[in-house]
Amino acid sequence: MAKTKQKIFKQKVLLVLAVVLGLMVFKFFLMKKPVELNLNKTANQIQITELDISICDPANGPFSTAIDNPFFPYPEGKIVILEDQTAKVQITSLNKIETVAGVETRVIEEREWEDDTLLEISLNYFAQAKDGTVCYFGEDVDIYENGVVNSHGGAWRAGEGSNKPGIIMPANPTVGQSYQQEVAPGIAEDRAEHFSIEKSFSTPAGVFENILLVKETPDSTKRYAKGVGLIFDDGLVLTSQDTRYFPLN
Repeated sequence: MAKTKQKIFKQKVLLVLAVVLGLMVFKFFLMKKPVELNLNKTANQIQITELDISICDPANGPFSTAIDNPFFPYPEGKIVILEDQTAKVQITSLNKIETVAGVETRVIEEREWEDDTLLEISLNYFAQAKDGTVCYFGEDVDIYENGVVNSHGGAWRAGEGSNKPGIIMPANPTVGQSYQQEVAPGIAEDRAEHFSIEKSFSTPAGVFENILLVKETPDSTKRYAKGVGLIFDDGLVLTSQDTRYFPLN
């Protein structure tokens, strides 16, 4: 009996040590600062190719709500969580279709927290062009303060006024590509440029290779892994991803 108890005790100790080690590794990834990038210097070393956003013009369909671009895959039910020491973002591909500018789009929800306080919920509208380009048709935004919605800043939809759909991920991403992501004058006019393909990048969710580094204007840096999608967003790193299936409405 004594040997049995001793064996059980050792197993418990090993289990506790494994949990503690896992937490330490997780904390290390969240505390680790990414390598500082001199993107201005990089920009001078590559040839920029401007992509034509007319691929996303509603007149140039058909479009699909099945978002399976290798660098931006969002099958229905996919849940992605990115975190740093204080902030958290959860991205969910919903079982919901929204028609924007006459095009059926997949609704992808994004929730943002800071110190466990909900800051924003946005519903983003994406559709995939026939060549595999993922097009961005706009977003509805709820910005929270003290637990209640107090504004909708940054909300826009293609087809309203002079707003047009932009590109969120090209069909065949390469270094040097540049494109408009949001085309909503006076509201949202983000752009993106592909700066490099990095050999690898480590996150709590795993180590990924051949990483697409994207600089967005104004002032945002993202990393995408093929077959996975977004793994880094301005210091937040991928901590988990999963797919769940929603019941039909």
